[in-house]
Amino acid sequence: MKAKRVIIADNQALTALATETIIRALPDYSGGAPEIEFASNCQQLRALLRDKSQTVVVLDYTLFDFSDCEQLVILSESNSNVTFLLLSDELTPDFLRYVIYNSQRIGVVYKDASLDILREAMSYTVRGERYIFQQALQIILVRDVAQDMHKDDLTQTEREVLKSIAQGKTTKEIAAERFSSIHTINSHRKNIFRKLNVNCAHDAMKYALRAGLVDETDFFI
Repeated sequence: MKAKRVIIADNQALTALATETIIRALPDYSGGAPEIEFASNCQQLRALLRDKSQTVVVLDYTLFDFSDCEQLVILSESNSNVTFLLLSDELTPDFLRYVIYNSQRIGVVYKDASLDILREAMSYTVRGERYIFQQALQIILVRDVAQDMHKDDLTQTEREVLKSIAQGKTTKEIAAERFSSIHTINSHRKNIFRKLNVNCAHDAMKYALRAGLVDETDFFI
């Protein structure tokens, strides 16, 4: 079901007007124009989102006053009635990866996309479907491949420790099995996290599953 309410979160009048023009001309709204509201900062956006009707937010993230991408993800996940479309200039690979992997409600399209692509992105979004521009997906895939190549730097000992972590074993248990000190296992653990570019055991375990170090029957969460 298409959203009857659209918030254009953009502090540039020209691009906000262009976005409004595209949305009002969408075939999805041939039976009547949606309600369109505007926000030029986070405070205004949050106030508008207090209305829990089915809503679309078209957001220029690069020029908006979010403190970081985590704040955006939290906002999207706390508003299950809202679908976001980031209409921005080129975004960093780390930003794209974090946002797309951590929220099912945020789509992305670049401002320099063709008019047909922009229409398509907004049409998907007003129907409550996430739209991710192909160029953004390619950036993420290139970054993931680069990270996976770096992950091959794990030593055999680190791979064995990672497998034990993925199986749900504690540091003390791993140390006992390997006749090592807890300090040594903690050092291996820190090196593994650094090489995998992860911050927690859960993400490290997901890599162990993808890499075939454990299978789903061993995977412990």
